[in-house]
Amino acid sequence: MALMMLSLCFLINFFLLMTSSVNACQRCVHQSKVAYFNSGSALSSGACGYGSLAPGFIGGHVAAGVPSLYNNGAGCGACFQVSLSLSLCSIWTIVVVTDLNHSNKTDFVLSSRAFTAMANNGKDQDILNLGIVDVEYKRVPCDYKNKNLAVRVEESSRKSEYLAIKILYQGGQTEIVGAEVAQVGSSSWNYMTRTYGAVWNTSRVPNGELQFRFVVTSGYDGKYVWAQHVLPANWKPGMIYDSGVQINDINIGQESCSDSECDKGRW
Repeated sequence: MALMMLSLCFLINFFLLMTSSVNACQRCVHQSKVAYFNSGSALSSGACGYGSLAPGFIGGHVAAGVPSLYNNGAGCGACFQVSLSLSLCSIWTIVVVTDLNHSNKTDFVLSSRAFTAMANNGKDQDILNLGIVDVEYKRVPCDYKNKNLAVRVEESSRKSEYLAIKILYQGGQTEIVGAEVAQVGSSSWNYMTRTYGAVWNTSRVPNGELQFRFVVTSGYDGKYVWAQHVLPANWKPGMIYDSGVQINDINIGQESCSDSECDKGRW
């Protein structure tokens, strides 16, 4: 038991070291530019792997983030409050990261629905005509109302041979940086590997009903979140299963930016 606890502490500290520099100054306002997707099909082909589920997140207000925000997939599911710095844009909106933005011209590429949501009534087309606009944004907690963290079993999964899961409805201001799976009632945990984005996999699939353990970080803090009784013994590919737990941690301090950089803008 003591060895197991030391192992857990080591893993959490390791993941914190890997992500702390990225998480620094999460609550600060940043200034950049945003563009928008020309095609709605881009919403279902994102690098996070959400597929056709992406348009259902926060009313279809989704975004592709630059590599520092995508964070090798750990940034998938992160929420940001965004406001455009124009007289015709006085409304902020919240977007969730579902894709990787490869452009060095903007920090985000938004869905057109999220892009126009920041315009005053009747100004939708005016914003779309601009194409790329100045923006202020900051990280905020995701709120999926009454939804628990959920796990979708990917179609490539095969009983006792291979298990791939997609993590959905990750609340709070957090990153999931590690995942493990075990048979319910067992203390023999198998590590999972991030395939890409929000998708994790393992070829060491326990039999029976399955439980999961996630390493969750929020700024400079980290912990294990234990989801018991998630997958039934007869789990099926393509199905979404409720984890029974909610993640709502918020990064409340220890950022590396100065006071003058934090809490500025129109928030």
